[in-house]
Amino acid sequence: MLSPRLLELLRDYWKTARPKEWLFPGRRSGEPITTYAVEDACRGARARSGITRPITPHCLRHAFAVHLLESGTDLRTIQLLLGHSDLATTSKYLRIATSKVCATASPLDALQTITPVVPDLMPT
Repeated sequence: MLSPRLLELLRDYWKTARPKEWLFPGRRSGEPITTYAVEDACRGARARSGITRPITPHCLRHAFAVHLLESGTDLRTIQLLLGHSDLATTSKYLRIATSKVCATASPLDALQTITPVVPDLMPT
C-alpha cells in the first residue's frame, strides 16, 4: 500500500535526484540500494533520534503491522499486506498493546438490557 503522502514525497525525491535505473540506487552504478545500506540508515536515524533500543527494518515492519491492528485493520488484511502465506505467521508476528486488550469490550456488553424474569416460587 502506498499512501498519497508518501507518493508525494517520492515524486519530490524523484524530481530532485532523477535516478536513472533504480528509484533508490546503490553505491555501485546500475545496482539497487543494498539491505546493509537500509540497515545503516535505520542505525543513523536511531542515533539522531536518541532512541536507545535497536531499530531495524524488521522492527519497522512489525510496528507497521501493530499500528494497523490497533487502528482496526483485520488480521487477514494485515496478512495480505505483509505477504504471509500462513495466517499463523501473522498472528505470531503481532503483539497487541496492553491498552488495546484492556479496552476491548465484552460481547455481553453489546447485548440489549434484558430484565430477568424471576419465577414466583410461592404459589398463591
